[in-house]
Formats: sequence, C-alpha cells, structure tokens
Amino acid sequence: MEFGPYLLLASLEGALMAAVLSLTAVGLSVVFGVMRVVNVAHGEFFMLGAVIAWWIASLAVGHPAIGFILAIFIAPVVVGLIASLCDLTILKRVDYDPERTIVATIGLLYIIQQVTLMTFGPDARPVQPPFNQRLSLPWFEYGENGFQMIWPWGLGTTSYKLFVIAAAIAILLGVWAMMSRTKIGLYMRATQLDKQTAQAFGINVERVYMLVFGFGAALAALGAVLVVPIQQAHYLMGGDPLLLSFIVVIIGGLGSLAGTVVAAVLIGMSDGIISMFFSPTLAKIISTLLVAFVLIFRPQGLFGKRAS
Repeated sequence: MEFGPYLLLASLEGALMAAVLSLTAVGLSVVFGVMRVVNVAHGEFFMLGAVIAWWIASLAVGHPAIGFILAIFIAPVVVGLIASLCDLTILKRVDYDPERTIVATIGLLYIIQQVTLMTFGPDARPVQPPFNQRLSLPWFEYGENGFQMIWPWGLGTTSYKLFVIAAAIAILLGVWAMMSRTKIGLYMRATQLDKQTAQAFGINVERVYMLVFGFGAALAALGAVLVVPIQQAHYLMGGDPLLLSFIVVIIGGLGSLAGTVVAAVLIGMSDGIISMFFSPTLAKIISTLLVAFVLIFRPQGLFGKRAS
C-alpha cells in the first residue's frame, strides 16, 4: 500500500480528534478568559456528558438516532446546569480566588468521579452511532496517463466520523457568533476586559460567572456526546481531555478562542498522524515538549497578549 492513502487516513483521524478537542478546550478557555480561574474538574464534566449520553441512549427506544438526538440536546444542558450549581455553591463561596479555586475544583473532580462510579458502575458503556456507513477513501496519483483516482481496498472511514468534524465546525462558528454578535457575548467580553467597570455599568458579574462556568462545561459535554459513539463512556475518561485541553489552551494563549482552535487543530492533527505511524506515547511526548518550548519562547502563547 502506498504511503499517501495512509497519510490521508491519519489526517482524518487527526481532524476528528482536533474537532472534539476544540470543543473541550474552548470551554476551558472561555472559563479562564472570563473568570480567570483554572477549572481542574473540566475533564469530569466531559466524562459526565458521555455517561449521561449513554444513559439517555440506553433508555430511548427505536432507532439509535432517537437516543443520540435526545442526548445531544439534553446532556449538555444537564451538565451545564450542574456546573452552574457548582459555581453558585462552591466557587462563589471561595470568592473565585485562583489558588482556592484550584483546590475546590480538584475536590469537585473526585466528587463527580466517585458519584458517577457509584451510580453507573465501573464498566465502559458503548453507544451505538445514529449512522455509521463505511466510506472508502479516494487517493490521486500521477502516472503516465495523468492524475488517476485510486480507491484503496479496505482503507476508509465512516460517515459518522465525518459528521463529528462537520458538527464541531458548526458549533464553533456558533460559539464565535454568540461571543461577538449577542448581548450575552458582550457581557462576557466586558467582564473579561474589566470586571469592576462591567459592574459599574450594571452588569451582574456573578451571574455572568455562573453562566460562563456552565457554558464551558456544556461545551465539554457536547464534545463528549459527539465522541462517545466512537469511544466508550466510563468514569475515568476525563483525564486525557483535561490534559490535552490544558496543553491546547497554553499553546494557543490563555483566554484566546482563536488561539485555542488553532492549537487544537495542531495538536489533534499531529497526534493523529504520529499515533498512526509511530505510537500514541510519542505523540503525547511531542505535545508536552511543544508546551515547554512555547512557555520558554512565548509565555503568553501563540495568540495570547503579553501582560503590560
């Protein structure tokens, strides 16, 4: 088999990872950008979205698409409400202090994890995708007769994976439109720029914080709902999304949505390609080294603004 078709397949797998990672990391970036706190429990909200999606899909009757549609609307809302409640009862009481918030969200991480374990059990739960047609991957090669299309035998992807990539792009465009074109987005950007000035103009900053924390968790849960038909849901699945989201946010620039998306594409594509031809461990090592180089040569990240 030629190298090219495998590279195309690896790129599609990388794009799939980048799509889900973008949603998860953007949620983390929005929380940090507006609230200036680090949410260590962000990966557990991702896990909670996947587990709730499995639970909804297991209760739904009929075609798998029914359960999936219900899950993609219900799970992010439920997780967002849980996160908003956590902000109201925990983070608000520690006055959003950065150090105490880290400790509080670490405790929240273990609470969510153990409650999920006691409620749903330790087993990994599969979710059937709403559609999953096998698609062959075409490849073009130049020969004596010019460019020719080649269909590699047995090498391809699925329609659902392509749907996840397209859905993530549409959701990210919706997030951008919400942040830049709506009154809620204006309140969030005003609070991010200067909390005191926003309060002086009548913006309820605590309510904005509650909405932002819930919104960030809902984005993570939405990414989990999209990926759970590919990866099984289990109570320990929040670790990798949290680590990779931190890597993406650091590289892209803390609080920069554009930088977060660009960094997610870079990390996702490199991880998919390197994992295909070498090993997943090497991909994680390269991602960690990339963070180290960014912190050394550009501490504010690729798109972050240098502190004045």
